[in-house]
Amino acid sequence: MASLPLNPSSTAVPANLRRQPCSLLPLSSNLKPAAGGRFRRTRPNLSSQPNVAAVDKQESITATNNPKIDYGVVGVHHVGILCDSLETSLEFYQGMLGLEINEARPHDKLPYRGAWLWVGAEMIHLMELPNPDPLTGRPEHGGRDRHACLAIRDVSKLKEILDEAGHPYTLSRSGRPAIFTRDPDANALEFTQVD
Repeated sequence: MASLPLNPSSTAVPANLRRQPCSLLPLSSNLKPAAGGRFRRTRPNLSSQPNVAAVDKQESITATNNPKIDYGVVGVHHVGILCDSLETSLEFYQGMLGLEINEARPHDKLPYRGAWLWVGAEMIHLMELPNPDPLTGRPEHGGRDRHACLAIRDVSKLKEILDEAGHPYTLSRSGRPAIFTRDPDANALEFTQVD
């Protein structure tokens, strides 16, 4: 099995490009104006709300402010993946993995180059844009990094394809039938076997 050449040193990411933690609290009066035309989220005052135990603030916030929310989520439409070279990425996603381009999606209406690839009924949107993430120092095992997971029928067949191409991957650490690999831009991908 091949392994990824990873360098433990990482490129510093400018503060304005660092990813911020995401909160799933509903948008409400807890958004306050901040510098630069941005907003910052403040925690609700839980002490003024009845029936809130002081056990765990996050649990209390979820229990108090997040009743069953139903706005019709039906699935994931697409996953956006940044790439340095669209041609190199297409060699990987089309040439090695066999994904097909969705010709119905616009390629010329956005201010950057890209391609939409079918993944079952969903898509991957390749976007040729600068990547703010460091490309070195990432975990060798993609399951310990941000990753997109694709459901497939035969992990052993994909393993053969990756072995034949000499493309590095790791197997699931849990023992389930799954493979983790990275695309040419170090984006982690999981392929998990489903019935």
